[in-house]
Amino acid sequence: MVTLTSMAVVAVGGAAGTFARVVVSELAPPALTVTLAINVVGAFALGVVLTVLPEGGAGRREGRRQRRRHHARLLLGPGLCGGFTTYSLIALQVSTLARAGDGVGAMVYPAATLVLGGVATVLGMALGSRAHDGG
Repeated sequence: MVTLTSMAVVAVGGAAGTFARVVVSELAPPALTVTLAINVVGAFALGVVLTVLPEGGAGRREGRRQRRRHHARLLLGPGLCGGFTTYSLIALQVSTLARAGDGVGAMVYPAATLVLGGVATVLGMALGSRAHDGG
């Protein structure tokens, strides 16, 4: 069930994630490798969050602890990780590559981002599972 509180939690996390991405981008201009690194790190972190904070409802019948876990998952997952990662910048960079005549780069870069992001998510889930299971 989507509540105003849940939406606010995602918004706060999204603002924090976006702020973190801007800080990283300012420290290192948003070159292709920086954007790729941001997205891979964000995908890895999302994998950890999704595993360490398993999905659970936040309805009225659930306990206080389960609601806190649900809100933490929203804050850190779609909020923080969603705000930190930036697929819109990938689209801009692909467009820039294509306009510059780098058709191969315009095809390889987004594919590499998706593949490496997927691998990072799986690795994050594996690490999160080990941490969550205590092993």
